[in-house]
Amino acid sequence: MAKKSDKRKIVGLVSEETGERIYYTWKNFMNTPEKLRLRKYSKKLRKHVWFVETKKNLGRNEAPKR
Repeated sequence: MAKKSDKRKIVGLVSEETGERIYYTWKNFMNTPEKLRLRKYSKKLRKHVWFVETKKNLGRNEAPKR
């Protein structure tokens, strides 16, 4: 089994219309430094909308920087 590298990290995808964050994906920051923007299905709106990349935790569970 291959070992995981630090080049790939988990990112959350947030809906541009509703602000809900229901999708997570892995991203290689070396190959794609710009933000992801994917068209995915929103259960709340019952249609496909644009989802934009954000940090996974959005600051809630991260340790404070000193």
